[in-house]
Amino acid sequence: MENLLAFGRYLVPKNDKWLKRICIVFGFILLDYFATLIFCTTPAEEANPHLRVFLESYGIVVGLTLFDFLINLPIYLILCFNSHLVSLPMRLSKIVEPLVDLVLAWFLVGTHFNGATSWFWIAPGLMRQATGFGIYLIIAINPYSV
Repeated sequence: MENLLAFGRYLVPKNDKWLKRICIVFGFILLDYFATLIFCTTPAEEANPHLRVFLESYGIVVGLTLFDFLINLPIYLILCFNSHLVSLPMRLSKIVEPLVDLVLAWFLVGTHFNGATSWFWIAPGLMRQATGFGIYLIIAINPYSV
């Protein structure tokens, strides 16, 4: 039991900066989840072939929920474990952390924003992804922090 509790502390981010990143990323994931839930009436409308298999097998609500949980759990765990296990010196942290934000912004947030808005915003995918990228950076990078 004691080992389980010791492991459980790794399931919550170590500091507020990582908690903020996780909350922002999962806010965009939830936007994508709810947009798909609202606008997707048949599995054939979903562009993601992997998600479409889940929707066809389990139904829209259960399939989407199961797919999002399975696909995003590793992201959550990586961000939580990283907040506990990687401790960089301050000078290196000032270089690496903005790079982490850029990667999260483009590959995770931008992709989910693109997927979410593709249901109702007729614009090129690259434009939607770049918009999500920009929104994440505006929220995540605080210009007033030292």
